[in-house]
Amino acid sequence: MKTLLLNLFLITSVYSSISAQDKPDSSKVEKHFTIENCVTEFSMEKVKNTKVGYQFWFANRDFIDGRTLKMSVVAPRSATHPPHKHVEDEFFFVLEGTAEFYLDGKTKVAGPYTSFYCPSNVEHGISNVGDTELKYLVIKKYQN
Repeated sequence: MKTLLLNLFLITSVYSSISAQDKPDSSKVEKHFTIENCVTEFSMEKVKNTKVGYQFWFANRDFIDGRTLKMSVVAPRSATHPPHKHVEDEFFFVLEGTAEFYLDGKTKVAGPYTSFYCPSNVEHGISNVGDTELKYLVIKKYQN
């Protein structure tokens, strides 16, 4: 599992369309990366509760230029929120459970080790259609 999370985090590095090297020198903010701030272990003490489960941020938008990695856990037969759209595109990756993906009026049910891509400004959603918790990762880059 840790290898999977590390690989997904590395994908977020490639996923960004704007790298630090592309920014003008005056806008670069040097950040010192260490083993302490580059490794995030899951902790129930640091989860953010939702109405239907919880979220845990492995990397929040302040870590690397708006790129994030979040795990969402959703109770059976529930969804964190209804389908919606926003300017940022994002990836979902199912770790456990049975998800129903909604994209632009169509749905697909899938289980663990399935990814789902949501393009910018397209209505999308994910819900738990199973009888056990749904755990999935969300990889996203927020606009500055």
